[in-house]
Amino acid sequence: MDASEAVQHEAATLPAPAAGPRYRTGLTWRSLLIGLLLIPPNVYWVEQMEIMRYSAHPTTVSLFFNAVFILLVLAGFNQLLRRLAPRFVLSPAELLMVYSMMCISSCVCGHDGIQVLMPIFSWSFWMATPENKWDTLFNPFLPKWLTVSDMSVLRGFYEGGQTLYRPEVLAAWAVPVLMWGLFYFALLLVMLGINVLIRRQWLEGEHLACPLVALPVELSQPRPRIFSQGMFWIGFALAAGIDTYNSIAFHFPVMPRIPIEHADMGIYFKGRPWTAVGWFPRSFYPFIIGMGFLMPWDFLFSCWFFYLFWKAELVLSAAFGLDQIRDFPFTNYQCFGAYMLFAVNAILLGRGYLTGVWNRILGAPGGLVERNETMSYRAAAACILAGALFLVGFSTAAGLRVWLSVLFFIIYYILATAITRMRAQFGSPVHDLHFTGPDQILTSALGTRNFPRSDLIVLALYWWFNRAYRNHPMPHQLEAMRMQEAVGSTNRGIWQALTITTAVAIIASFWTSLHMYYNLGALAKGRMFGGESFYKLASWLQAPQGTNWYALAAIGVGFLFGWGLQTMRMRFMWWPFHPLGFAISSNWEMNLVWMPLLIAWLFKTVIVKYGGYKAYQRAVPAFLGLILGQFVVGSILNIVSIALHVPSYMFWQ
Repeated sequence: MDASEAVQHEAATLPAPAAGPRYRTGLTWRSLLIGLLLIPPNVYWVEQMEIMRYSAHPTTVSLFFNAVFILLVLAGFNQLLRRLAPRFVLSPAELLMVYSMMCISSCVCGHDGIQVLMPIFSWSFWMATPENKWDTLFNPFLPKWLTVSDMSVLRGFYEGGQTLYRPEVLAAWAVPVLMWGLFYFALLLVMLGINVLIRRQWLEGEHLACPLVALPVELSQPRPRIFSQGMFWIGFALAAGIDTYNSIAFHFPVMPRIPIEHADMGIYFKGRPWTAVGWFPRSFYPFIIGMGFLMPWDFLFSCWFFYLFWKAELVLSAAFGLDQIRDFPFTNYQCFGAYMLFAVNAILLGRGYLTGVWNRILGAPGGLVERNETMSYRAAAACILAGALFLVGFSTAAGLRVWLSVLFFIIYYILATAITRMRAQFGSPVHDLHFTGPDQILTSALGTRNFPRSDLIVLALYWWFNRAYRNHPMPHQLEAMRMQEAVGSTNRGIWQALTITTAVAIIASFWTSLHMYYNLGALAKGRMFGGESFYKLASWLQAPQGTNWYALAAIGVGFLFGWGLQTMRMRFMWWPFHPLGFAISSNWEMNLVWMPLLIAWLFKTVIVKYGGYKAYQRAVPAFLGLILGQFVVGSILNIVSIALHVPSYMFWQ
């Protein structure tokens, strides 16, 4: 069996459904209570890592190591209960429900979520100077119900050393926090509704495997098979040993480190046009190698191949002098075009199914009957409609024109659906899409000079959930459904668990961020990516531009190039280039993972070519061991460093 044939069998890495009644649900009073109790410490842990220490960054990859570690600890306690009090043992479905709650809460508080939102509340007021003229340029026009401008309140936020718990401080933050919290809840509610409508087609009709759920599903089993396999412990010991040694070397610099972290190879490229290659890091992250091994062969190959393709494109652009055109070759826009193609293909592929869903919603003949859904199709459509109306109404009240609000969220949810499809089909370890959101696309396509100030202000305020999509919640919602099915449970109760989790996580995230900032100071301890939105807004207003025809052409080129790759895949089974590998490979995060993915591809190719599918299956536990070994040691070391107030060894990024 060759590599292309093995791709069709990779869903076999998931364990067989657990024995027992299929009407069991993962949402019980026990799983809900445990999940809710764990949300605040989980949020605190994530924000300590990503804000206060700027280390480890669990939410910048698709598989959150903090959530996996919490699941492993719960599974360990479950084994103790199995011996001491069997009637209190949690089922695999309950464990996975708690795991899904940890994933969603991590998304909410994560690197591209509320962390970026926090400075947007007040950055432009605190940083306004006579030189930048923000006090006249846009500060008077910012919605007061979405911002905090009282300098006496903001002093403690930015400088620290004060308490959050004063009436005037709490009152100043109350309304903006409430409004943005409702906005974020509506944003995720629409995602959940879309996932309900597409779940059956993707998971049952097309049998998308969701490779990233293989490890948590295995850990939830009463007796995980991988723990009895020597290959797993070889991989685990290798990754854990590297992290343990490197953490010691981190605290005792006299010891040399094992160089798994990224280091720039771009410094070795001298002279023009070779210097155009830019930042060109190499890295050897074991857990990324493990995640890559679970990916389909053609997509895995395309990720690293097209990363090098983009680097070659930069060099060729410089050789022909085209780099004198700002942003050329517009890689972000080319990738956006390829993502649009992927979304269109997904819709066309499932158009018959979607017609049946639509008929069911309308009560027309030919409607599909719901099967194992967490809510009815009508309820899902109601969630989408209610959430969309709130989002458009919110945007209009903030100053965005109605038609532009509708177009903005259509583009946003098309991207969200494409990311979710990609995760379900390929298990990509990253999908950041830096600076490719609808705010960037619309201002480039229409030209900033064609937008009134009110539109540009709202687009700048929406930077926080469009800067990048690394910890996007929508794929985790669909994977929650996939995991319940994998252990023989129903999807009943998932929507209640995830909506409650979203609400509690939003509250916990705002409270944790404000508490930390007022204690330690945002400028001293926080990375203020949200401030980027106001620098962008200032440039839009002070130097308005017309339509960027180069960017529009790049979107078209990306769409057509992706279409060409897709056409070749349909015609030739041996064709190794996947259009979505083309789309994802220019992401910023791909700089850090392209080499581990290349290594995973080499391992997978050699194993399948010379050992066949059976050898591949025997090797899977070793690569799961690479993931879990680094996650376990990295988590423990991180927790210890936070508890002891010492610097953290950063095993990722």
